Amino acid sequence: MGIQTTRQKEKKMSEGFSEEKIEVSIYKDEVKNLLKQYKKVKRYQRSSLYAIKTMDGTEEIVSSLIREAEENQL
Repeated sequence: MGIQTTRQKEKKMSEGFSEEKIEVSIYKDEVKNLLKQYKKVKRYQRSSLYAIKTMDGTEEIVSSLIREAEENQL
């Protein structure tokens, strides 16, 4: 039949992202450094200093990262 349940759709979508089908070479050290930077930025975003700087309009760290991501968007 032409009607698919939600579970069937989810299963079909998840089949495309199995680890066996992905062939990518990743440098573990670079991933580790990237995760460290990400955690630092997220910790900074949760801080009260970030909230104050955002209200002042003087926050530059996260806003520059967002600006860079928007420029490099595909």
